[in-house]
Amino acid sequence: MAEKQVSVKLLIDTKTNKVLFAEGVKDFVDFLFYILSLPVGAVVKMLNQGTMVGSLGNLYDGIENLSNDYIQQTFDKDSLLKPSLPPCNADSVGMVPLLSITQGPILAKSFFGCSGSHYHLYVTDDPKTLCPDCRSKMSIKLNYVRYEVMDESLPSYDGYVKGVVTYMIMDDLVVKPMSIISSITLLNQFSNKDVGSLEEKLVHLGFDEGVALLKASFESKIVLTDVFLAKKASM
Repeated sequence: MAEKQVSVKLLIDTKTNKVLFAEGVKDFVDFLFYILSLPVGAVVKMLNQGTMVGSLGNLYDGIENLSNDYIQQTFDKDSLLKPSLPPCNADSVGMVPLLSITQGPILAKSFFGCSGSHYHLYVTDDPKTLCPDCRSKMSIKLNYVRYEVMDESLPSYDGYVKGVVTYMIMDDLVVKPMSIISSITLLNQFSNKDVGSLEEKLVHLGFDEGVALLKASFESKIVLTDVFLAKKASM
Protein backbone atom coordinates (compact mmCIF):
# COMPACT_ATOMS: atom_id res chain seq x y z
CA MET A 1 0.00 0.00 0.00
CA ALA A 2 1.37 3.39 -1.00
CA GLU A 3 2.30 5.74 1.80
CA LYS A 4 -0.43 8.26 2.52
CA GLN A 5 0.64 11.78 3.40
CA VAL A 6 -0.81 14.65 5.37
CA SER A 7 -0.82 18.07 3.71
CA VAL A 8 0.13 21.13 5.77
CA LYS A 9 0.09 24.77 4.69
CA LEU A 10 2.95 26.92 6.01
CA LEU A 11 3.00 30.72 6.28
CA ILE A 12 6.62 31.76 5.82
CA ASP A 13 8.39 35.06 6.39
CA THR A 14 10.75 35.05 3.41
CA LYS A 15 12.93 37.81 4.90
CA THR A 16 13.88 35.69 7.90
CA ASN A 17 13.26 32.30 6.21
CA LYS A 18 11.15 31.31 9.18
CA VAL A 19 7.79 29.59 9.53
CA LEU A 20 5.33 31.88 11.32
CA PHE A 21 2.74 29.15 11.69
CA ALA A 22 1.23 26.16 9.93
CA GLU A 23 -2.37 25.60 8.99
CA GLY A 24 -3.24 21.97 9.57
CA VAL A 25 -6.23 19.69 9.76
CA LYS A 26 -7.11 16.93 12.22
CA ASP A 27 -4.63 14.35 10.85
CA PHE A 28 -1.61 16.59 11.45
CA VAL A 29 -2.70 17.60 14.96
CA ASP A 30 -3.48 13.96 15.81
CA PHE A 31 0.07 13.07 14.82
CA LEU A 32 1.55 15.80 17.03
CA PHE A 33 -0.54 14.70 20.00
CA TYR A 34 0.34 11.05 19.31
CA ILE A 35 4.02 11.87 19.88
CA LEU A 36 3.29 12.32 23.59
CA SER A 37 1.94 8.76 23.86
CA LEU A 38 5.01 7.08 22.33
CA PRO A 39 7.13 4.93 24.70
CA VAL A 40 10.65 6.29 25.14
CA GLY A 41 12.18 3.05 23.83
CA ALA A 42 10.17 3.32 20.62
CA VAL A 43 11.26 6.94 20.16
CA VAL A 44 14.95 6.09 20.63
CA LYS A 45 14.68 3.19 18.19
CA MET A 46 12.98 5.32 15.54
CA LEU A 47 15.43 8.20 15.87
CA ASN A 48 18.55 6.01 15.72
CA GLN A 49 20.18 6.17 19.13
CA GLY A 50 23.63 6.99 17.67
CA THR A 51 22.43 10.39 16.39
CA MET A 52 20.42 11.48 19.42
CA VAL A 53 21.30 14.49 21.52
CA GLY A 54 21.84 13.60 25.17
CA SER A 55 22.34 10.21 26.81
CA LEU A 56 19.14 8.27 26.09
CA GLY A 57 20.84 6.61 23.11
CA ASN A 58 23.67 5.44 25.37
CA LEU A 59 21.16 4.11 27.90
CA TYR A 60 19.41 2.20 25.09
CA ASP A 61 22.75 0.72 23.92
CA GLY A 62 23.63 -0.26 27.48
CA ILE A 63 20.41 -2.20 27.97
CA GLU A 64 20.72 -3.81 24.54
CA ASN A 65 24.31 -4.96 25.21
CA LEU A 66 23.73 -6.09 28.79
CA SER A 67 23.97 -9.88 28.99
CA ASN A 68 20.78 -11.75 29.79
CA ASP A 69 22.73 -13.33 32.65
CA TYR A 70 22.02 -10.13 34.59
CA ILE A 71 18.37 -9.81 33.59
CA GLN A 72 15.51 -11.19 35.67
CA GLN A 73 14.03 -14.29 34.04
CA THR A 74 10.56 -12.80 34.21
CA PHE A 75 11.68 -9.65 32.36
CA ASP A 76 11.98 -9.31 28.59
CA LYS A 77 14.42 -6.61 27.44
CA ASP A 78 12.39 -6.14 24.27
CA SER A 79 9.60 -4.63 26.36
CA LEU A 80 11.91 -1.63 26.76
CA LEU A 81 13.92 -1.78 23.54
CA LYS A 82 11.09 -2.66 21.15
CA PRO A 83 7.89 -1.69 22.92
CA SER A 84 4.49 -1.87 21.31
CA LEU A 85 3.08 1.41 20.11
CA PRO A 86 -0.15 2.58 21.73
CA PRO A 87 -3.19 1.07 19.99
CA CYS A 88 -4.65 3.24 17.27
CA ASN A 89 -7.69 3.28 15.07
CA ALA A 90 -7.04 0.99 12.11
CA ASP A 91 -8.48 3.63 9.76
CA SER A 92 -5.78 6.06 10.89
CA VAL A 93 -2.88 3.76 9.96
CA GLY A 94 -1.19 5.20 6.90
CA MET A 95 -3.00 8.52 7.29
CA VAL A 96 -0.89 9.71 10.21
CA PRO A 97 2.91 9.33 9.93
CA LEU A 98 4.52 6.88 12.40
CA LEU A 99 1.24 4.97 12.72
CA SER A 100 2.11 3.19 9.48
CA ILE A 101 5.21 1.45 10.85
CA THR A 102 5.11 -2.18 9.77
CA GLN A 103 8.71 -3.32 10.13
CA GLY A 104 9.98 -5.04 13.26
CA PRO A 105 8.04 -5.63 16.46
CA ILE A 106 6.83 -2.05 16.88
CA LEU A 107 3.22 -2.94 16.09
CA ALA A 108 -0.15 -2.50 17.69
CA LYS A 109 -0.36 -4.44 20.96
CA SER A 110 -1.66 -8.04 20.96
CA PHE A 111 -3.74 -9.52 23.75
CA PHE A 112 -3.93 -13.09 25.11
CA GLY A 113 -6.26 -15.16 27.25
CA CYS A 114 -6.09 -18.27 29.43
CA SER A 115 -5.26 -21.51 27.58
CA GLY A 116 -6.63 -23.74 30.34
CA SER A 117 -9.75 -25.88 29.94
CA HIS A 118 -11.93 -23.35 31.78
CA TYR A 119 -10.73 -20.31 29.83
CA HIS A 120 -10.66 -18.01 32.85
CA LEU A 121 -11.59 -14.43 31.98
CA TYR A 122 -8.23 -12.72 32.31
CA VAL A 123 -6.37 -10.74 29.65
CA THR A 124 -2.65 -10.01 29.24
CA ASP A 125 -0.31 -8.59 26.63
CA ASP A 126 2.41 -11.17 27.38
CA PRO A 127 1.71 -14.78 26.26
CA LYS A 128 4.20 -16.09 28.86
CA THR A 129 1.98 -14.89 31.72
CA LEU A 130 0.36 -17.59 33.88
CA CYS A 131 -3.36 -17.54 34.61
CA PRO A 132 -3.95 -16.47 38.26
CA ASP A 133 -6.59 -19.22 38.74
CA CYS A 134 -5.29 -22.36 37.00
CA ARG A 135 -1.62 -21.39 36.32
CA SER A 136 -1.98 -22.26 32.62
CA LYS A 137 -0.17 -20.10 30.12
CA MET A 138 -2.20 -17.18 28.82
CA SER A 139 -1.21 -17.90 25.24
CA ILE A 140 -4.56 -17.87 23.41
CA LYS A 141 -4.44 -14.84 21.11
CA LEU A 142 -7.58 -12.75 21.34
CA ASN A 143 -9.19 -10.84 18.49
CA TYR A 144 -9.42 -7.14 19.22
CA VAL A 145 -12.66 -5.56 18.01
CA ARG A 146 -12.40 -1.80 17.71
CA TYR A 147 -15.29 0.51 18.41
CA GLU A 148 -17.40 1.44 15.42
CA VAL A 149 -20.19 3.96 15.13
CA MET A 150 -23.19 1.88 14.08
CA ASP A 151 -25.29 4.87 13.03
CA GLU A 152 -23.44 6.43 10.09
CA SER A 153 -25.32 9.67 10.67
CA LEU A 154 -23.42 10.12 13.94
CA PRO A 155 -19.98 11.76 13.87
CA SER A 156 -16.86 9.69 14.50
CA TYR A 157 -14.53 10.84 17.27
CA ASP A 158 -11.45 8.80 16.41
CA GLY A 159 -8.08 10.30 17.24
CA TYR A 160 -7.48 13.19 19.60
CA VAL A 161 -9.13 16.29 18.14
CA LYS A 162 -12.31 16.97 16.20
CA GLY A 163 -12.11 17.46 12.46
CA VAL A 164 -14.66 20.25 12.21
CA VAL A 165 -12.09 23.06 12.43
CA THR A 166 -8.68 23.95 11.04
CA TYR A 167 -5.82 24.30 13.50
CA MET A 168 -2.95 26.75 13.79
CA ILE A 169 0.36 25.11 14.71
CA MET A 170 3.13 27.42 15.82
CA ASP A 171 6.79 26.92 14.94
CA ASP A 172 7.35 25.60 18.47
CA LEU A 173 4.36 23.19 18.08
CA VAL A 174 1.85 25.12 20.21
CA VAL A 175 -1.58 24.16 18.82
CA LYS A 176 -4.67 26.37 18.81
CA PRO A 177 -7.87 26.65 16.77
CA MET A 178 -7.48 28.68 13.57
CA SER A 179 -9.39 31.94 13.12
CA ILE A 180 -8.98 35.18 11.20
CA ILE A 181 -8.63 37.14 14.43
CA SER A 182 -5.94 34.83 15.80
CA SER A 183 -4.03 35.07 12.50
CA ILE A 184 -4.10 38.89 12.51
CA THR A 185 -3.12 38.98 16.17
CA LEU A 186 -0.21 36.69 15.48
CA LEU A 187 1.06 38.80 12.57
CA ASN A 188 0.92 41.88 14.80
CA GLN A 189 2.78 39.93 17.46
CA PHE A 190 5.56 39.25 14.95
CA SER A 191 5.51 42.96 14.00
CA ASN A 192 5.31 42.01 10.36
CA LYS A 193 4.31 45.13 8.41
CA ASP A 194 5.44 43.87 5.01
CA VAL A 195 2.72 41.55 3.80
CA GLY A 196 4.65 41.09 0.56
CA SER A 197 7.34 39.18 2.43
CA LEU A 198 4.85 36.50 3.46
CA GLU A 199 4.58 33.36 1.40
CA GLU A 200 2.35 30.30 1.62
CA LYS A 201 3.90 26.90 1.02
CA LEU A 202 2.10 23.56 0.88
CA VAL A 203 4.19 20.69 2.26
CA HIS A 204 3.44 17.00 2.67
CA LEU A 205 4.14 15.03 5.81
CA GLY A 206 5.05 11.40 5.19
CA PHE A 207 6.95 8.89 7.31
CA ASP A 208 10.40 10.48 6.78
CA GLU A 209 9.10 13.96 7.61
CA GLY A 210 7.29 12.53 10.62
CA VAL A 211 10.52 11.08 12.01
CA ALA A 212 12.37 14.35 11.29
CA LEU A 213 9.65 16.30 13.08
CA LEU A 214 9.77 13.93 16.04
CA LYS A 215 13.56 14.34 16.28
CA ALA A 216 13.41 18.13 15.95
CA SER A 217 10.79 18.34 18.69
CA PHE A 218 13.45 17.10 21.15
CA GLU A 219 16.11 19.52 19.95
CA SER A 220 14.57 22.76 18.71
CA LYS A 221 12.14 25.58 19.48
CA ILE A 222 11.64 26.24 15.75
CA VAL A 223 10.60 22.76 14.72
CA LEU A 224 8.61 23.54 11.57
CA THR A 225 11.33 25.85 10.26
CA ASP A 226 14.05 23.26 10.86
CA VAL A 227 12.12 20.40 9.25
CA PHE A 228 10.43 22.03 6.28
CA LEU A 229 12.81 24.86 5.41
CA ALA A 230 15.98 22.89 6.12
CA LYS A 231 17.37 25.78 8.10
CA LYS A 232 20.21 25.03 10.49
CA ALA A 233 19.22 27.31 13.31
CA SER A 234 21.21 27.69 16.48
CA MET A 235 19.31 26.85 19.63
